[in-house]
Amino acid sequence: PASLAQGLNGLAGTTWRQRSGRCPLRARVFVMEGLDSLKISQEKKRYIVELLNPVLEEMVAEAIHHQPKDPMPFMLEWLERKRVNDEDKSLTPEEKDQLSKENQSLQAEIESMKGHLSEVVNMANNESGTHGDDEEEEDDDDDEPPPDFERPMQTKARQSVSAEAYGAWNQKADFVAPVHDKTPEQRARIAKSLEPSFLFSALDSEEMDTVALAFKERTVEADQLVIEQGDDGECMFLIEEGAVECLIKKDGEERVVKACGAGDVFGELALLYNCPRAASVRSTARTTLWELDRETFNRIVKDAAQKKRDTYTEFLKKVPLFANMDSYEMMTIADALKVEVYEGSGNIIIQQGDQGDKFFIVLEGECEARKAFVAGQEPQKVMAHNVGDYFGELALIKNDSRAASVFTAAPTCKVLSMDRRTFKRLCGPIEDILRREARRYDPPERVT
Repeated sequence: PASLAQGLNGLAGTTWRQRSGRCPLRARVFVMEGLDSLKISQEKKRYIVELLNPVLEEMVAEAIHHQPKDPMPFMLEWLERKRVNDEDKSLTPEEKDQLSKENQSLQAEIESMKGHLSEVVNMANNESGTHGDDEEEEDDDDDEPPPDFERPMQTKARQSVSAEAYGAWNQKADFVAPVHDKTPEQRARIAKSLEPSFLFSALDSEEMDTVALAFKERTVEADQLVIEQGDDGECMFLIEEGAVECLIKKDGEERVVKACGAGDVFGELALLYNCPRAASVRSTARTTLWELDRETFNRIVKDAAQKKRDTYTEFLKKVPLFANMDSYEMMTIADALKVEVYEGSGNIIIQQGDQGDKFFIVLEGECEARKAFVAGQEPQKVMAHNVGDYFGELALIKNDSRAASVFTAAPTCKVLSMDRRTFKRLCGPIEDILRREARRYDPPERVT
């Protein structure tokens, strides 16, 4: 409407008047006057002036300073950096230290990947021409990359499930995974090592067993190169015993960015994003590895992760808490969620007073929150959690113990969970909403 455009034009104008010397208080009054033509509440006007306008002002100033040819990607990247910086302020010193160590390794991988990203599309387009006739049929799937092939990879590649498209152009024939005999103990150890990874967390028990059987044992001596930076990725590895180090070569100098030991996975990056190896990997001791081929990874692991992403994304779209998130943020959260199943009513999910380490969303069934407002008092029911409701957020946003206990209230309950560190990293955009909604746990008013 014309009134909306007029009000926002007035708002935009105040930014530069403020920069020209207008005092902050008068500038704020001026902005409020510029919004008078809008038929919105005073609360929304204050939101625009106090929260929205400062961010827009800073972002526009940066865009004008750098003058990018295409301002849209620049502004999206700027907002992402600002979000990450704001989230860092809410982390505990221990979390910051842990993230700093992980970021050092990831940053080295990202820097190397940026150098290869421009080559990825060419590799996909030309792959059938660079291999022999024996591999022609295998390479057919890479002849025509989808139009949005590069879109998420440049700034958020680590969080995206796949750089290869899933669609009619990439239909897969029937696939039978290879089988390499193992003892039940070996299969169990492989499955346990893979479970923490979001990629493998989407596998059901049958798929996990198939993947475990597809791993092939390989032993390397100390100081042996397992992966070389820049090579095509044909497999990934799980360390059974021993140790390796990851090295990045930059400006002719090679440096260690990460050390891996028993139970760690490496080499999945090139398979995940269909790009050259981001780092070299060398054994530092005699090491026993489990090797998984590219085709099994693509046909089972990637497919399962994509199905999980699609299912949970559709579910999150129906949850009011996530209504204002864009599709990328929602997919990122979907990737991080894990399902927990509770059989029987009355099972405890979280205990009042315990240290909180997870955030939950009810996927199926019903849960009940109970709280003891005075020590020693019988807990009172404070609310019911139905499908789409969430709980466990207070302990995470306040770095405090659990404010209430939550029990299952249905024969079967399924909840989606997210650990503390992932919650802090991904749920910044909705933290203000969560804080406002915290009053739902306040004690009920007494009737006198």
